[in-house]
Amino acid sequence: MWRYLAGGVAALLMVAAGWMVFSGRARSDPVLPPAPQAVAAGEVAVDDAPVPEASEKTREEKRFDRYDKDRNGKIAREEYLASRRKAFAKLDANGDGRLSFEEWGAKTLAKFAGADGDKSGAMDRTEFATTAVKRSARPKCVCPVVADGDN
Repeated sequence: MWRYLAGGVAALLMVAAGWMVFSGRARSDPVLPPAPQAVAAGEVAVDDAPVPEASEKTREEKRFDRYDKDRNGKIAREEYLASRRKAFAKLDANGDGRLSFEEWGAKTLAKFAGADGDKSGAMDRTEFATTAVKRSARPKCVCPVVADGDN
């Protein structure tokens, strides 16, 4: 019984001490910036110069500006399709304007060829395991080790 009473009193004292420390910090004088120096007659203070302001663009405005290449305020069909044309051109290895299955699947074919270590045209379980997507490891929680007697 005495343990509970002593624990309760200790908890109240800790709360009171915390409140006193917090209220003492809140009342202390805040750090003030240095006072401005007087400017002689005819001089222009540096702080009086107009400050340039950057316009805050939204995400959609930035996205629109990336597509609007000629900056006329409108996105033409060709401007809209330009990014797709670049992606297509990267895939079209021979430049004939058509994608064959091999061109379309070039990355996958290269991955298969790299994984097929014995060049048999088929992957066994070990070779297939090398094709798994490499994901970055999540940081694990490093918890302090507590000895049994420290409970």
